[in-house]
Amino acid sequence: MTAFPVSTTGNGHNAKTSESEVADIFRMYGDTYQKNRSLPKSHLKVMRDIETCRTAVLGGHLYECNLCGYEHPVYNSCCNRHCPKCQALNKARWLEARNAELLPVTYYHNVFTLPHELNPWIRYNKKVIYNILFQSVSQTLLEFGINPQNGLGGKLGFLTVLHTWDQKLLEHHHLHCIISGGALSFDKKNWINARSNFLFAVKALSKVFRGKFIDLLEKAFARGEIICPGNLSETATREFGHMTARLRKIKWVVYSKQSFAGPEKVLDYLGRYVHRVAISNDRIKNVKDGHVTFCYKDRKNGNNKKENTILGEEFIRRFLLHVLPEGYMRIRYFGFLGSRYKKENMSLIRKLLNLPPEPAKPTEKKKTEELILELTGKDITKCPKCKIGIMVVRQTIPKPYIQITKNFFNLPKIIDTS
Repeated sequence: MTAFPVSTTGNGHNAKTSESEVADIFRMYGDTYQKNRSLPKSHLKVMRDIETCRTAVLGGHLYECNLCGYEHPVYNSCCNRHCPKCQALNKARWLEARNAELLPVTYYHNVFTLPHELNPWIRYNKKVIYNILFQSVSQTLLEFGINPQNGLGGKLGFLTVLHTWDQKLLEHHHLHCIISGGALSFDKKNWINARSNFLFAVKALSKVFRGKFIDLLEKAFARGEIICPGNLSETATREFGHMTARLRKIKWVVYSKQSFAGPEKVLDYLGRYVHRVAISNDRIKNVKDGHVTFCYKDRKNGNNKKENTILGEEFIRRFLLHVLPEGYMRIRYFGFLGSRYKKENMSLIRKLLNLPPEPAKPTEKKKTEELILELTGKDITKCPKCKIGIMVVRQTIPKPYIQITKNFFNLPKIIDTS
């Protein structure tokens, strides 16, 4: 029989104090968390995938050193986009593709943040409100780019990345925008360079963004697309009106970060931010006595590093707040980077900038071991024991037979019947 980890009952007395992971927290406290809650299948799937990631449950391969004979199993990844273990290679592959889209111009970074008054409504309407966020931000930036009074007068190109968390795993819905420092003229005969010191005034962006977002939100509500939170459903129209009135009165935050001088800086930033999950495993410091301790940066006090300790069940609740709707695209492109005409536009812009029509491409796609070596400095092909031999695949490790019942997602444990 193949041995592999299963979920354990979260009794609050389990402890893991070193190299703790999100998976450990789910295994230790996940059952207790589920007992008193009715969770959607998407949340249960995220928990199950993270628990079983790189364990024998998913199968794998047995590697053997060609010199000393040392062998060890390597288990498959779950590939869930919310899993802290599965993002490094995705990030590397994605960055490799983005390199071809970068231009030798200054890039700008804006962050559009939704007021926290919207948080209860977002929980019930994630897909609709996230779509409105993308739409209102893209319309705002494209309109500012069109207006020659803002220093351009053409079509911008930018990518947007949705983040939904703050450093304490609480709800903080915002859109990161990486914007090209220039625009393609409407007749497609010129490239218009942006001003070097800043792109657009953030106060003006904020007002237009707020107006567009609320207008789109009201239209969605009128079409019956917005669900009212919890026990407010009986007075939905009145509560929605109160909420939008508050949104009109408060200041919306649009933040302009330091510009990137050249594509290399953009790639460095994208590598750190684009494929993030709500929390990485290296931020978890302690899992003990029913509590989880993790570190965070205190943004309000000079980004000082601090530690926060919360109940294990509360950690799970916060983590699952950031599970996206199934298949939802959190990275999107607009303007001349829009997918329909991206290749044609990029070729034209490169020509206008006196660059080759297409950047030089690698002769072949990098292998997984090459990407890991670049990311971590570790050569996974070398034998960890003798340090000389090469690890080669000796055999495939099949997935163990798992008995699946109709209530699979509600099972406290995985049943191995092999």
